[in-house]
Amino acid sequence: MALPAGLSRKLGKLLGPQWVDKDPADLLVYQSDGLTLHAATPDVVVYPETTEQCARIIKTCASYGAPFVARGAGTGLSGGAISDGGVIIQLSRMNRVLQIDHRNRFAIVQPGVVNNYLNLQVRPFGLEFAPDPSSQAACTIGGNVAENAGGPHTLKYGVTSNHILGQTVVFPDGSIEQLGGTFPLAAGPDFSAFLVGTEGTIAITTEVIVRLTPLAPSVKTMLATFPTVAGATESVSAILSAGVLPAALELIDNLCIQAVEAHLKAGFPTEAAAILLIELDGEESEIANESAPVEKACRQNGATDFRVAQGEDERQQLWRGRKHAVGSLGKLSPAFYTNDGVVPRSKLTTILSEIYRIGSKHSLRVANVCHAGDGSMHPLVLFDPTTADGAARAMECSEEILLACLEIGGSITGEHGVGVEKRHMMNRMFSARDLEHMARLRTAFNPHDLLNPGKVLPGGATRGEVKAGVSIPGGSWI
Repeated sequence: MALPAGLSRKLGKLLGPQWVDKDPADLLVYQSDGLTLHAATPDVVVYPETTEQCARIIKTCASYGAPFVARGAGTGLSGGAISDGGVIIQLSRMNRVLQIDHRNRFAIVQPGVVNNYLNLQVRPFGLEFAPDPSSQAACTIGGNVAENAGGPHTLKYGVTSNHILGQTVVFPDGSIEQLGGTFPLAAGPDFSAFLVGTEGTIAITTEVIVRLTPLAPSVKTMLATFPTVAGATESVSAILSAGVLPAALELIDNLCIQAVEAHLKAGFPTEAAAILLIELDGEESEIANESAPVEKACRQNGATDFRVAQGEDERQQLWRGRKHAVGSLGKLSPAFYTNDGVVPRSKLTTILSEIYRIGSKHSLRVANVCHAGDGSMHPLVLFDPTTADGAARAMECSEEILLACLEIGGSITGEHGVGVEKRHMMNRMFSARDLEHMARLRTAFNPHDLLNPGKVLPGGATRGEVKAGVSIPGGSWI
């Protein structure tokens, strides 16, 4: 839809004209998020600095019947922060840490604060914000809340929802509400927890109260090398069955290893079919007791090498390899499509076998990096964007992989969200009645569907979805 006459001028009066952008060249930046196979162009982008400005923007948009979408760093991977026309409320100016209370272990931040920046601020107090998505050097807390982001340390410490105490939000009518508080045992329904993971379709978060976690007194990072993928996947269950709960338990397959070593030289063995990156944390005595069962589980499942990072530099190098594994695939392919699904941990061997079979069926290489301890899969489908059907075949391959996850009791998404990418698959996972309840709940808060329309639930159209034969320029899609 065309932007209503006078809306841009009104927004300029609210914020100052320098914070309202309609330049066509600038708007290209906002056509997509990290999932660039979906694209849509907004009519205008605005840059608020406070909760009150957000509320005034929303009230103005609502009065004109104009759709609006909140956006952070744009690192999302499901097309959730794109807008087909309308207004993007870009939250990058709202990037302040407002309060750190180290004694009570919480911080209050604006949504544009970068995940890793928050950790740099609180580590001098011996604390951290535990969720650590692989994009944590760029992604923002507001986006973590919207997608309920996870990361490698989810196995022990949980996802974003486990670390949010409260929020300040603006609802689609422009009303401001304080949800939750600075202590974890507030009375009444936890509406803040309800909003985490709703992908910006219920309200826009403008402040977040995050729980801070004490840093572990000691950390030990280990690398196990396997000649077969099945050996690595079976080791995951064996480690947990031994009564050990690692802080992180990550699997990286050979194709990802090749990319990482070509890009970073992280020290991953290039001959391995797969590796497990295993991290234990806690008291030194606790780690000492857990190390032997971990190594035994890996050796019994065929590990040909098991080594411990010697010193912090080597440990950080191994983690750089893991955190940059996805981006490193640009060394092997001009483009790749990232997805995420979840399976029961006991089905890791089954799903990885299926992933490789499906990739072969579509004549596409598929690399894998997994939060193996959670059964959270990240199949990375490599394709050639210069061919007529390259992108479409990659998406078909990816969709078939997700259906395989569902067939063995899993989910179509673990931490990247639904957005526009997977909404057509929601009815494969949920019943019509389930989806009706979801729609009714969203409508109760967003009755005119102006806030982030066309996302998550099936139905509705979003311009720019990939069709067979679409021409997409080269680059690494992550």
